[in-house]
Amino acid sequence: MKAKSKVLRIGTYAAISGMMVSMLAACSGGAQQAAPGAAGKDAPASSGDAAKQGPPTEISIITEFHTTEPPGANNPVTKEFEKRTNTKLNIIWVSPNNWTEKQNVVLASGDIPDLMKVSDIRNPLMQQMVRQGAFWDLTPFLKDYPNLMEYPKNVMDSTKINGKNYLLPSVRPLEGSTVMGVRKDWLDKLGLKVPTTTDEMYEVMKAFVNNDPDGNGKKDTYGYNMRDTGLFFENVFNKANGKWKLVDNKLVDTVLEPGTREMLVWLNKVYKEGLIPQDYMVMKTTQTEELATSNRSGFTTDGMPGLWRQIENPMKIDPKADYLALVALNGVTTQSTGFNGAYLIPKKVPEAKVKKILALMDYGATEEGFYLGIYGIKGVHYNEVDGFKVSTKQADTDSVSISSFGKIFERNEKYLFATATGMTKEVFERNKKILDEKSKISIPDPSIGLISETETRVGTEYKKKIDDLKVKVIMGKEPIEAWDTFVSGLKKDADYQKIIAEMNKAFQERGK
Repeated sequence: MKAKSKVLRIGTYAAISGMMVSMLAACSGGAQQAAPGAAGKDAPASSGDAAKQGPPTEISIITEFHTTEPPGANNPVTKEFEKRTNTKLNIIWVSPNNWTEKQNVVLASGDIPDLMKVSDIRNPLMQQMVRQGAFWDLTPFLKDYPNLMEYPKNVMDSTKINGKNYLLPSVRPLEGSTVMGVRKDWLDKLGLKVPTTTDEMYEVMKAFVNNDPDGNGKKDTYGYNMRDTGLFFENVFNKANGKWKLVDNKLVDTVLEPGTREMLVWLNKVYKEGLIPQDYMVMKTTQTEELATSNRSGFTTDGMPGLWRQIENPMKIDPKADYLALVALNGVTTQSTGFNGAYLIPKKVPEAKVKKILALMDYGATEEGFYLGIYGIKGVHYNEVDGFKVSTKQADTDSVSISSFGKIFERNEKYLFATATGMTKEVFERNKKILDEKSKISIPDPSIGLISETETRVGTEYKKKIDDLKVKVIMGKEPIEAWDTFVSGLKKDADYQKIIAEMNKAFQERGK
């Protein structure tokens, strides 16, 4: 991998998809492929048209941010959106550290902004409020907003409640949201091949711990930092995506599957041999990630843009430092849900304003609006160099990113996760190929949007027991036989079996 003498912000439409360069391109925190056929539907109104539409519509929005700081009240990108859409935006940015708690507080208060994001579409309080009529059914309106209608049908369908679109999904690509990255430069130094199985990964992890891959003469590196505490491997060993696996058109709970047991045995082995942090279970995500950013972990998990973020510091020491995303392990790679949370509009908002809100979101789903959100303003937040958007320091100062405005204004872009701020063109092109390979074999989650009333009532208790025992087995505080006994008990547990039955009923009903 080349040193990042030139930073990549995003390729032009032609660079990414080989299509017409004349398509609109503007700013972002990652390279995207412009959606085909969108040109004629973009930009419902120009800035000049917006100025003729009367006084601006005031719209309050509550959402999350994952930049260092949230965009300020007078952010130039906010102002540009307001000018182009004839709105006055009051955006309430909430830190990820208390985002889940804040959502429930706002929902319970009843004082809900005009547009509210929820991170989990199965949120019990939100679901209850929808059924009580607290939010607009957007189904009758969506047909009038062509860019929102370009959201994938399977994503729109999986986020329905009682067959209706109360939720506007925060759309994201199906591939690249969670990947396993390996230090390719360490593999090369030690003469190792890129692992394709968990057995091969185990051997590589041992080499990373014992053979001084960073060349500092110390035994201070880990095989894997456990950034996802083993969830990645649960999918790999079960050949599944999440807790539920589709077998013969029925949902099977992977907790009860042999693959989970095999995963626990494997992780117990790597734990006993010191290939993963001994205190991983109490480490925060930032602490596990710090092992990667400080040149101490051979494997890490993250979204594809996150792999770049985690390698930037090691690259300052060694320009060859490189986290390569694996296509699969044991032939398994998983799809994302295709969305990251969803937006709702409370029923207290008048119908005319609902349409203005949807028009704002529809503009955000155009190329022009989406690129404005994630890249900013040309000459201020980015400059074009050799056909790519190169971010300026002002982009960081103004928190212009897919992790801020890109949490609101979203478009269905296949290669959104192929790049990140500062990434070289070489890595971007490599990532696109990896995503293409993943898309050929990736496994979807069959349980998206399905709800079990029993799971809503008692699922948290089961999850805690399951997670606690997993940790004890991995750490050797309980034998694997304790897991066998526990699973046997779940197979006879009335409430647990009721959860499985209710999930399957919901799955079959959705199929109808």
